[in-house]
Amino acid sequence: MALTALAIRNARPRAKAYKLSDERSLYLLVMPNGSKYWRFSYRFLGKQRSLALGVWPEVSLAEAREKRDAARKLVADGTDPFVEKKRRKLRAQVDANVTFRAVGEEWFVKITREERADVTLRKVRWLLDMVYPFLGDLPLRDIEVQEVLAVLRKIEATGRYESARRMRSVISRVFRYGIATGRAKVDVARDLRGAIIVPKTKHFAAITRPKEVGLLLRAIDDCSCHAITKFALRMTPHVFVRPGELRRAEWSEFDLERAIWSIPAEKMKMRWPHQVPLSRQVLDLLDEIRPLTGHSPYVFPAMHTWKRPMSENTVTFALRRMGYSGDEMTAHGFRATAATLLNEMGLWNPDAIERQLAHMENNGVRRAYARGQYWEERVRMMQHWSDYLDQLRGGGDTGEAPGDGKVVTVDFARRGARSR
Repeated sequence: MALTALAIRNARPRAKAYKLSDERSLYLLVMPNGSKYWRFSYRFLGKQRSLALGVWPEVSLAEAREKRDAARKLVADGTDPFVEKKRRKLRAQVDANVTFRAVGEEWFVKITREERADVTLRKVRWLLDMVYPFLGDLPLRDIEVQEVLAVLRKIEATGRYESARRMRSVISRVFRYGIATGRAKVDVARDLRGAIIVPKTKHFAAITRPKEVGLLLRAIDDCSCHAITKFALRMTPHVFVRPGELRRAEWSEFDLERAIWSIPAEKMKMRWPHQVPLSRQVLDLLDEIRPLTGHSPYVFPAMHTWKRPMSENTVTFALRRMGYSGDEMTAHGFRATAATLLNEMGLWNPDAIERQLAHMENNGVRRAYARGQYWEERVRMMQHWSDYLDQLRGGGDTGEAPGDGKVVTVDFARRGARSR
């Protein structure tokens, strides 16, 4: 006998669950708590099965019968409706994870686990959050190039050309991740390089005249800043690594007997391990600071806790307090100072200088070859550079080689120096 809407409404709960049957194996399961569930009973490959069709009254009697008829057709066609329902649910879950926001967040988790630099992750997070209001809820595979360009144009309209350039790159990387995970077929942001304004290259301000470098070094010696900050300022010109690499330097990375600082790949911009030969002057600085920070993992810990490295802006703020504006000198500018003066000396292979700056060759074979070819030269160069800085600090401003012009190198067998 067929069910009626009135019979369903008047069905009262009992101590145990019971069924109210409808036509063609559809029934209503009435639970002791009063809930009423639609079920369809069928046989498939000789096994009795039951398929959930929804809850009354959200699913009406008429709707339950439509679902039953669709399930009966699947059985007649040789398809198990229970399996088909699971497939639909899985497809829905996949479809929910194909939006730009979903793929972007997955990609962000991936690069976070790859231990990208904190500053890189913060920039990517900021750019993604700017994109999401425009593209976040759109399926990745349905986004068209004009929609991406419209977002970039909005950023350009505010004059932030560099932000627009970086945003295009981040959007492109999300698309490439989507392609790799089967949720997109093309990177529509790839061909937009020529469609957006190319920002004018801005170089980090740096002092490159020998006499002015000497004045800067003496100003550092006279700086009244915190002791740890002062040590960082004194060491930076000698090693000329990137500011983030210096502030996150750990004692475990230093082999003081061999006079080598080995920076792991995850701390480097190019994600390739880098080694810095340590001059006699740098080794002396490390000896001086060890009683102050040796209890911390970091050579330059934060002022309020030894468990974290110093702030990324500490050296820059110290330069400002010393009277150097952002148009005169920056923490990153020490790299340009070293690159300029070392090249002007004419004593060193330009490739050796580039390797010491960690400007890595993209070709892996050539990079490995270059590392072996220039290492000894870099060792000599770094000691020569520290000696030259001492000369400038003392008032020398000729730009010539220090002392009698002899190249000074470190003897790894003992922490001293010898001329050659």
